[in-house]
This record gives sequence, C-alpha cells and structure tokens, in this order.
Amino acid sequence: MSNPNSRSFRILHGQVVTPHGIVKDGAVTVIDGIIHDVGSSSEFAPEGADPPVEVIDAKGAYVLPGFIDIHVHGGLKEDFTNSTQESLDIITKFHAAQGTTAMLATTMTTPKEVLDQVLEEVHAYRSQEMPYAQLEGVHLEGPFISPKWPGAQNPEHIVPPNKDWIEAWEAKYPGLIRQVTLAPEREGAHDLIRYLRSKGIVAAAGHTDATYEEVMAAVDAGLHHSVHMFNAMTPLHHRKPGAAGAILSSPQISTEIIADGIHVHPAAISIIARLKTAENFILITDAMSAAGLGDGEYMLGDLPVIVEDHVCTLKESPGTLAGSTLTMIRGFRYLVEQVGLGVEYASRMASGNPARLLGIENRTGSIETGKQADLLLVDQHKLELMKVWIKGRQNK
Repeated sequence: MSNPNSRSFRILHGQVVTPHGIVKDGAVTVIDGIIHDVGSSSEFAPEGADPPVEVIDAKGAYVLPGFIDIHVHGGLKEDFTNSTQESLDIITKFHAAQGTTAMLATTMTTPKEVLDQVLEEVHAYRSQEMPYAQLEGVHLEGPFISPKWPGAQNPEHIVPPNKDWIEAWEAKYPGLIRQVTLAPEREGAHDLIRYLRSKGIVAAAGHTDATYEEVMAAVDAGLHHSVHMFNAMTPLHHRKPGAAGAILSSPQISTEIIADGIHVHPAAISIIARLKTAENFILITDAMSAAGLGDGEYMLGDLPVIVEDHVCTLKESPGTLAGSTLTMIRGFRYLVEQVGLGVEYASRMASGNPARLLGIENRTGSIETGKQADLLLVDQHKLELMKVWIKGRQNK
C-alpha cells in the first residue's frame, strides 16, 4: 500500500521533459524529496530502488518540472495586497492545484504602510514550513511606475522611485524582495536599478512611458527584465520603437507573457518567441483574486474589478484590463495548442526560465539529478494536470 506522506517514489513510462530533451518511456526516481536519477524506464525494474519505493505508472503522460509564477496577485477571492497567514494558505493552495510549485507574492501600487504589512506577513509565512506552492519572495509591481500608464494600478499611490524604501526593506527582510517593477524613465530610477542589481533583485520595466532610448539607457544601469509584454508600455512603431521595441530587440531584457488569449494575440506571442532567445521568455498568469471563481465583482488591490467571461476590467474604466483569471496549466496549454510552441519550449517558459531569473535554478525549475522534486504529471493528449509534487510531497 502506498504511503500518501512519502517523499520517495519512482515514476515509470513517462515522457520526461528535461533540459536536454524529452526522454521517451522515461523514469524519474525521487528519494526523500530529491530527484535521485533520471533515465529510461528500461533501466529501472519496479523493485529496483533501494530502499523500495512506490512506483507510479505515468502511462505515457508528460513529466514536467513544476511551474514557477513570478507575477501573480491572488486567487479564490484573496489578494496578496491584503495578506494574512490564512489568505496566503488559500492562494498558494489554489495555485498549487493548478501546477504552480513556486511563486512570487505580487503586490499592487498601494500606500507604503500596506506594502510594509505585506512584507511582514510574507516574511512570517516563509519562516515556517509552507504546505503548498512555495513563496520564493515578493514582487513589488509599483509604486514606482508611470502615472501615464497606470493600467489597473491606483494612480493615487504612484510615487517616484525611492531607493530609501527599498534599502530599509532589504535591511529588515534580507532577500525577501525578489523583483521590483518600475518605470525606468522616471527620476531616480537608474540609481534604484543599480542598487537592485547589487542585491540580486530583478529590476523590471513596466507601466512605463519610456522611449526606446530611455529603456536602453536603463539597460546600461542594470535593467534586465520587463513585465506583461505589450501591456502598459509605449508600443512598437517603425519610427519610434518605444519600450516594446527595446524589449523585443534587446537580448539583455527578458520578458513575460500573459497567455490567456485576452491580453496578447497568439500571433504576437509567436513573434516574441521568434525574437527572444529560449532563455528570456517567461509565462506568467498575472492572476487576480477572481482566479478559480466565476463572473462577478472582485478587488484588485483597492480597485473594484468586473469579471465577465474570464475578462477582468476595472469597474470605473471598463476598457482597462485588470489582471486575469489565468492559471499556469491553462497558460501552458494555450502556448502549445493555440500559439504552436513545443512542449519543451513552453516548459522552459513556465519553469526553467523563471527559475534562472530568480537565481534558484540550482534547486528547482528542471528535472535533473540533485534538484528538489517539484514535478507535474500532465496528460499527453489534452495537456490536463494529473498530479503535482512539491519537494517530493504530492499536493492534495
């Protein structure tokens, strides 16, 4: 009889997606939550593990590394901006059930005291064993953005880049802030970008009115990422490439995509995939509190949002998109089925690339010996999620 609490098992007869290709009829052995070996099923008899472990027959399903969502605001009516220990459990449990094994708690443009509270709550949550998707830290989406491109951010709370705030938070919670989204054209942005890079924090362009030249100047200062491509940024024009043109043409800048068929046309996603290298294109959800629920009225930060047929818009500005109800498994499926990307490419976008951006690729983000067993079993035909393991423990 299998032990539901065991962190040791062997998956046989799967299509194992590794950084070196797909192992057909592949096998993965996990011992105490760590990937012990990866190879062909023919190399491993069911009784061959020492000590003996549960054997799981994948029956041809894909074995994928767990998804890592670096830009997600909430789910099941909970929002990271209003973090409590209970709400963090609810959000991470919901997204774990959708294949997300690690994530960044993403905030909105809010007053500083709200951000203080979020950082305190996430810090406390991370200080104990996290039962569901692992919070790798916090992504501050604002408040250092452009008032000309607020998107679904509250313009009342937008402020210029403030390095003092970040320095104080970093001193109090070392390593907790993992990404900061800002408008690189604003005064003080370059100093902040240089500080972020010195601390290993991702400096990301977003909600920006920057020209092509201003983005490239920020790259010289250390900018190396951008959020939700094409949304809330100066567009591409053949005489004024804008922020979009700078991101598309610069190999130094990685970028995110919300693959929900609402934010970006599949043809545009395909174009990005051809222009960016395989390492600097990242799938995100930008999911808000409505994720996992139906139509209705919800909150994104302190702004009301109307959801109709999966489309989220600001109540007071019906044409303004406000996050999404996307999950990582749906985004992954969309990339393969609607955009036409291969399973290996989509897997890198959902797992390996965000792990590399966050600097955690030594322990997660791919199926390799010695890494923690953050694994997914996904049906090979419908790309539906079958099982999720986080650090070798099956998610329930």
